Amino acid sequence: MTTIPDDPGARARFRPARRAAPLADPGLVGRVLRGSAFVILGYGASQAIRLASNLILTRLLFPEAFGLMALVTVAMIGLGAFSDVGVGPAIAHSRRGDDPAFLHAAYTLQVGRGFALWIGACLVAWPVAAFYGEPALARLLPAVGFCSVITGFNSVAVETAHRHLLLGRVTLIELASQAAGTIAMVILAFATRSIWALVLGGAAASAAKLALSHLCLPGPPNRLGWEPAARRELVRFGRWIFLSTLCGFLLSQGDKLILGKYLPLELLGIYNIGFFLASFPLLLGKALTERMVIPLYREHPPARSARNFARLRRMRAILTGGILALLALMAFSGVWLVDLLYDARFATAGPIVVLIAVAQMPQAIGLTYDLAALAAGESRRFFLQMAPRALAQAALLLLGAASFGLPGALGGQALAAVLTYPLIVRLARRYGAWDAAHDAGFAALGLLLGGLALWARWPEVAGLASLG
Repeated sequence: MTTIPDDPGARARFRPARRAAPLADPGLVGRVLRGSAFVILGYGASQAIRLASNLILTRLLFPEAFGLMALVTVAMIGLGAFSDVGVGPAIAHSRRGDDPAFLHAAYTLQVGRGFALWIGACLVAWPVAAFYGEPALARLLPAVGFCSVITGFNSVAVETAHRHLLLGRVTLIELASQAAGTIAMVILAFATRSIWALVLGGAAASAAKLALSHLCLPGPPNRLGWEPAARRELVRFGRWIFLSTLCGFLLSQGDKLILGKYLPLELLGIYNIGFFLASFPLLLGKALTERMVIPLYREHPPARSARNFARLRRMRAILTGGILALLALMAFSGVWLVDLLYDARFATAGPIVVLIAVAQMPQAIGLTYDLAALAAGESRRFFLQMAPRALAQAALLLLGAASFGLPGALGGQALAAVLTYPLIVRLARRYGAWDAAHDAGFAALGLLLGGLALWARWPEVAGLASLG
């Protein structure tokens, strides 16, 4: 990994040059390819670790434990959304993203956010426990919330490495910390058979990442600092990221937030297992998009030339095709996969995998357009297309759950993605990124694959309507 020097002239030499020739920069192309490989390998390894721990923990703990942790996770992600100030995207897009003074201000903001999250977790613990009728949440939330204090002190060199697509060491740090947390989780679960094994295992993973991020990444030491110019830029960019993250919370966690009220805790835990398996393709696609697309759009905007657009079209086709293929694989094999991996208590997760995989197919179509605004530094425009999508999904998911149970909720989620597609088109056209042929072709393919999967497993999927 390349060290990011303190000297401003050296930083300028380190920063990728902006050239008119689209994607002609071999350094950028090489970093994109290496970064993509690291994201895929790292994400695959991460999911393999999660799956292994999942298989062990489902045999040591009761299904309700996974339902409780799903609610805790939703609450913590919600708190994170209410306090997200966009440190990572700000470092990724800012011209000062390698400036130590800017990084010190970002680190200070990140540390403050960690403490704010913990305080927030303590304050909402009792109200959340009362809303869901689960007293254990009042004790679990403050404990899980303290992990935010730990992660607040992570080195911002992680974000600098993402900015320059230097992801090898970052990937190893993520995997090593995840492995440490998983080992701790399994040992504690075997010893206690308690949900606290999941909580303490998560704390162990956070502590491991904190240590490794400071010890194993190059760059200037992290210090507290609050340069006025850096503060103004971070706050100006982050206020819209804050609102966008709230919308992202509804888009990514709205199903658990709503279903947690409709489903028994045991069934929510089984749903969480199904979601873990079925969401792998889309989450991988999002990880690739977040790490790869912002640098590409920033350095080589598609509106600048036809060659830029053509290169990005090929990248987009490969990414969308891969996601749809993996979603189809999960949709056709979901029932068989759950029967193979889990015991009879979790059999209901099989048709849940099928339904979630099909419901997520529409989201794959416009995935690579979302971050074009952030790459241009226009966080406000990014929020303006996220807000109606989030509200539509929450409303249709709630309406579907109330009318048709679990299948209705996930069907509402898919319908929301279809109805709000014009908003994505509007954003993509502004930055010269919209590809009508790509969208039409993959929409037809997704409709065919999703319809065949539902037809093949319709009796099991239809049976989900009676649950809850």
